Amino acid sequence: MYNFTEILARTLAIGAGATLAMDVWRFFMRRAFGVNALDLGLLGRWVGHLPRGRILHDGIAQSPKIGGELALGWISHYTIGFAFAGLLPLIWGSEWLRSPTLLPALITGIATVLAPWLIMQPAMGLGFAAKNTPNPNAVRLRNTMIHTVYGIGLYTAALIVGKI
Repeated sequence: MYNFTEILARTLAIGAGATLAMDVWRFFMRRAFGVNALDLGLLGRWVGHLPRGRILHDGIAQSPKIGGELALGWISHYTIGFAFAGLLPLIWGSEWLRSPTLLPALITGIATVLAPWLIMQPAMGLGFAAKNTPNPNAVRLRNTMIHTVYGIGLYTAALIVGKI
């Protein structure tokens, strides 16, 4: 059984690996097919407005810019990835870190799509599950795909971390 420090270190490494998998996927989709995903600068803008008491935006792209919003977006993106990775030992126990299996990682990854659909997109003015976007189903499909990649990344990163 791992102690708290080992669980934390492994979880952070797994979260970093899975979030990196998302970033590689986003880069590939943009380069190969011209598909754009979340602009991390806009994520940073939204996060940057939170301490100012502004949660909801009619359209985050039209909201006032925040200094350092791109850096804040990247930091937030990885912090969220770390936090979601923490669901694996929390729900499936720290033993999952020792013997990772694909199904819990996929379930976790796909379930995390609820955060953008129910929190971030509505708060950024895109509506629940992107309903206010020009093509909501395309956005939902991209969201589901990237969170599935995150789930596969959780599993793959856990296998790698387990060998270290």
